[in-house]
Amino acid sequence: MFDNLQERLSRSLKKISGQSKITEDNIKDTLREVRLSLLEADVALPVVKIFIDRVRERATGQEVSTSLSPGQQFLKIVQSELVDILGNSFEGLNLAAKPPVVILMAGLQGVGKTTSTAKLALYLREREKKKVLVVSADVYRPAAIKQLETLAAEVQVEFFASDISQKPLAIAKSAIDHAKKQFIDVVLVDTAGRLAIDQDMMAEIESLQRGVSPTETLFVVDAMTGQDAANTAQAFNEVLDLTGVILTKADGDARGGAALSVRQITGKPIKFIGVGEKTDALEPYHPDRIASRILGMGDVLSLVEEIERNVDHDKAQKLAKKITRSKGKGFDLEDMRDQFVQMRNMGGMGALADKLPGVGNMSQMLEQKDTQSQFKRMESIINSMTPKERGNPDILNGSRKRRITQGSGTSIQDLGRLLKQHKQMQKMMKKMGSAKGMGRMMKAMEGASGGQAPGMQGQAPGLPGSPGLPFAPKKNPFS
Repeated sequence: MFDNLQERLSRSLKKISGQSKITEDNIKDTLREVRLSLLEADVALPVVKIFIDRVRERATGQEVSTSLSPGQQFLKIVQSELVDILGNSFEGLNLAAKPPVVILMAGLQGVGKTTSTAKLALYLREREKKKVLVVSADVYRPAAIKQLETLAAEVQVEFFASDISQKPLAIAKSAIDHAKKQFIDVVLVDTAGRLAIDQDMMAEIESLQRGVSPTETLFVVDAMTGQDAANTAQAFNEVLDLTGVILTKADGDARGGAALSVRQITGKPIKFIGVGEKTDALEPYHPDRIASRILGMGDVLSLVEEIERNVDHDKAQKLAKKITRSKGKGFDLEDMRDQFVQMRNMGGMGALADKLPGVGNMSQMLEQKDTQSQFKRMESIINSMTPKERGNPDILNGSRKRRITQGSGTSIQDLGRLLKQHKQMQKMMKKMGSAKGMGRMMKAMEGASGGQAPGMQGQAPGLPGSPGLPFAPKKNPFS
């Protein structure tokens, strides 16, 4: 997400960031570039105008003229205004209401509403530790009920059965009554979508909202529709009392205009963004972190939170101790495979690069290189080895190599590349294998806690051949 916008903005802002003096002329040229960048990203014209006017007003005022570093101050102004348009701060769900908290999911057909219901259910179960019930009030698409039932089983939340012969309001009320008896914390009501906004649809969902009085009414919208996302959200907001927006398919939208337009046009906060097809691919929407990503400053906070959730802490600590004791020599192919698995759990190298300062533009390139399939191929090779071979790859002779490549369906060249990669990583482990080296690495991670570009130089943690692996620190420096 935001790849095109990030590239264009970085190019235009680079021209002014090194300036020792800000003049009306260089601001004028830069703002013209910024305006074009935003319009190309499909940001709504009124939003672009507000943004440019605010930046110009602050940049030509006292704020920059008295600054010791006008170029850097200009960048700070752009970031500040970007955060303001995106929504200032993260606005979570209101889960403090009397249980069961009812959340109504609204939106057009095909935007990923049912999938988002399951993703949100998983988020509430895992991160908020809530007991969740999901129910489908979509009586027009029988497959929707079955789809939600399947997804509910996958994310391990309770599903309330419904039927196309029932009325949507009756279904929702029955589910809420059931939730009260079973002491369930949250009820997610998935509603029917339409291919376009029509009176019947609006009347039905308005009636449903009045009948169940939900704590939250979330509008689910496809990020790839750009400006239309904001316009559709506004149309729903005029009929329903929306409390927030879920932006889906954000990973497929390189422009990112919807995120910048929806908040400003509707006045409603974006609460979550869908960043993939998997049921765990739902992120809380933090405007300040999104702004940092757009400006190429990365998103270290989100990265560390992701590491905290996905990394096997016991394995990470064992590996850290093992490397310290052996001064890096103990890093074997088994450890290397574990690193690949953990990176895959975090979305691969592209997803990691997207959150790292200064390397966000690499994310698309990394995904294009088909790194995921390379990881799987390397995992297959390691899996075809015996425990003894994984622990000591130096014993691999010609016959052993043939057996391994035949068993994994790969070539001798693939095995050679893997062994070379392992040697490189082992060499890095030796450099930081001392307690002093490990301490430096942990200190570097803590130094990046501000999420600023200067605090995080070098390669991504966990990238093959990089000094950093996705270890989980004993204590999250951001907690």
